[in-house]
This record gives sequence, structure tokens and C-alpha cells, in this order.
Amino acid sequence: MMRKCWVLFFLLFSVQIATADSVVGGGIVEVIEKQVGSSVSLSGTVIPKREVTLAAQLPGRVRYLAGKEGDAFAAKTLLVAIDETELLAKYNSARANLAKADAAFRNASMQYTRELHSPQQNTGMTGMGVPSMFDNMFSKPASSMMGTNQPGLDRQAQLYAQGTQIEQAKSAIEQAKAQVRAIESKLRDAKSMAPFNGLITSKFVEVGDTVQPGQPLLKFANTQELQVLVNVPARLMSGISQGMTVPAKLDISPNEIMISVDQIFPIAQSDSHTVAVKFNISTSTGALPGMYVEVRVPDVNSEVKSVPLIPVSAIKWRGSLPGVYVINSENKAELRLIRVGEKYGRDQITVLSGLKAGERIMANPSGRVLPSNHSQ
Repeated sequence: MMRKCWVLFFLLFSVQIATADSVVGGGIVEVIEKQVGSSVSLSGTVIPKREVTLAAQLPGRVRYLAGKEGDAFAAKTLLVAIDETELLAKYNSARANLAKADAAFRNASMQYTRELHSPQQNTGMTGMGVPSMFDNMFSKPASSMMGTNQPGLDRQAQLYAQGTQIEQAKSAIEQAKAQVRAIESKLRDAKSMAPFNGLITSKFVEVGDTVQPGQPLLKFANTQELQVLVNVPARLMSGISQGMTVPAKLDISPNEIMISVDQIFPIAQSDSHTVAVKFNISTSTGALPGMYVEVRVPDVNSEVKSVPLIPVSAIKWRGSLPGVYVINSENKAELRLIRVGEKYGRDQITVLSGLKAGERIMANPSGRVLPSNHSQ
């Protein structure tokens, strides 16, 4: 009974006949045949192409937050700052140690220069006036002749001692500089800057919170460039290649869009046996991070079949039933109901039944159908 009702309904719509020229709209196109395989719909999620999680690099109290979720900032803008009072005290102490080491180095250099040019100033003083003169003129030369005193060796020892003090002073300077650089690095770590233009997507702390190294502070992302992350079963990966485009549908719109493969991860996930694939998606589609996306990928393991392919604009809807105007052998257009399949590209769709390759149809019957005896 249901089959008879369907046949009757089909005949009621098919008797509407007109001359091909009397259908107001576009021209006539020939139905082509396309070899297509089956496809599989997979779920995906819209993600930012660039997203980072800023984490604390040192313990302390959060003293500054730039904003809240949704606030946008330019690159190198201060986003989070941790109180650095204790670090500044250590920094000032390290700078003082550096200045002290530098002064010790300059003093050692001066002592070495004096010993090099005026060695007599550093010898032992045995008296003043005549006793000192007598000691320098008679006692020391006599001691040198008898071998009890070696002025040359004493001078060398004095120069070596002064040179050692210079090297020690140099080492103290380098050590103080290293301490200063280490504290400067920590002072930089106390401030988290925006790595690129973007906005805050998630915030995990508030001003006054105490944080520890490694604790997440906030997520920062560039939402001007979006991608779709899909976990594709390994058996379907042979049908996916870099740069290929596939149809997709956002949960906010019934219309299909085309997205392109941007990145294929090199290994499969051992727990789910899927491969992560990232697709580029335009922000003009209305996509936002976190949205659900249904992505249709080809199933190369299924049988390839030939189906008619027509422009989407050729379909004339009668309620929920699609139809096309077919040009018959008498050059007249008759409405024929069809069963459509999936879209192919942006403006074409496959036909499962009702048409065959080689038939001619109206490409865009946008107007009404006039009577067959209508004179132009």
C-alpha cells in the first residue's frame, strides 16, 4: 500500500511538463558520472593553531594578572607577574659582591705592579736610616754570597704571590657575575609575557594566590588561526594525504564546508589505535575553539562505485522531496523526483536514484515552470 502511494505521488509531480525554454532560470547541463567511494564521518574539535600554557617558574605570590578570559593582548605584553621582593634583595646583594670582587681585583693588580717595578718596597725592613742602609748594602749581599739568601728567588716568589691574588680576584668577579646572571634569569621568570598576538582562553590563578614551580597560570591562544583535531582510525589513514580537502560540518550550521589537511602525526596512539590529524579551517565559517565538527574522510577499503553527479543548484525542492527538471526527447522539461546522496565539493551532489549519466537537466531552475504551449 505504501509503495502504491509513493508511485502515485511520484506521478503527480512528474506530469508537470514544459518546454525547455519555458523554465525561467539557468541553462542546460548534462549529468556526468563520477567514481566515488564510501566515506566515514568522524568527530573532531576546533582548536587554536597556536596555544600555550604559561606555568610558574619559581615559587611566590601572584601580584599581577593582565585580564580575564577573552581579553586580547599583543605579543610581549606582560600577562602574569609573581612577587620578586626577595629576588630583588638577593640581586642587590649579588651586585654588591660583584663590586667587592672588582675592587679586590684592582687592588691586586696595583700590588703586582708595585712589586714588579719597586721590589725593595716589599722586602723586610730591618731598621731605619743607617741600619737599613747597612742591611741593604752589606748584610744582604753577604748573605747572598754565602748562600743563605737568594734575592732572585725571593723576588720571583713575591711576583707569583701577587699574580695569584690577581687570579683569585678574577675568579671572584666571574663568580659574582654568574650569581647576578642567575638572579636576573629568575627575575625574568617571575614575569610571563605574551609569546604572540592572542587572547586568554583559560585562567587558573588569581592575584594573591601562592604558586609553585610548574603550576599552570593561564592558557593563551591565537584564535585568528584555527584547526580541527580529528583522531582518525589507522585503517583509514591510507586515504588521507597532506594538503587534501575533505567535507566537514559544524554543529552550528547544516551547511558543509571544506577543510584541508595541515598535519599528520607520525605515530598512532597505542590505546585507541588512531592517528591525530589536524585540518585547517577558516574563521569565516563561524568556528570557535572547542566547537564540535563532523568530518567526512574517504574509506579506501570500501568498493568504488559510479554515481551521477549534478549541480546543487539544479535541485528543486518540493517540501522535503528533491527533484530536477529533466529535458526529454521532445525537448521538454519534466520534473522528476530523485534521491540525493552526499555533497561533492562545494557545489555538486551525488544522485543515488532517479537519474543516469548522459541525461540533460536544467542547471538552475530558479523560476516557475510555464505551460508547455507558452509562446515566447
